[in-house]
Amino acid sequence: MRGDLAHIALAGRYLAAHYVIPRQRNIGADAAVLKLTMRDDAEAGATLTAGEPVELLDIAGDWAWIARGPEGPSGYVRLGALAPENGA
Repeated sequence: MRGDLAHIALAGRYLAAHYVIPRQRNIGADAAVLKLTMRDDAEAGATLTAGEPVELLDIAGDWAWIARGPEGPSGYVRLGALAPENGA
């Protein structure tokens, strides 16, 4: 959850300016480390394994805010860390 945006599943428990219905995606061929901010040198969070399903919540430039699910963990990865969408 961010102050401005939260997973729709959290709407009954947390107040946010906007709620989003996530899009299902997967981590690409390599593991990805969640970043706490949209910077390559940001503090690292959880490591997600290659192919792991994630929920895409927001895109800002070349960064995606993703989560394992409503309860997290959540963080930022470069868009290139995600597998291509089906049919792409």
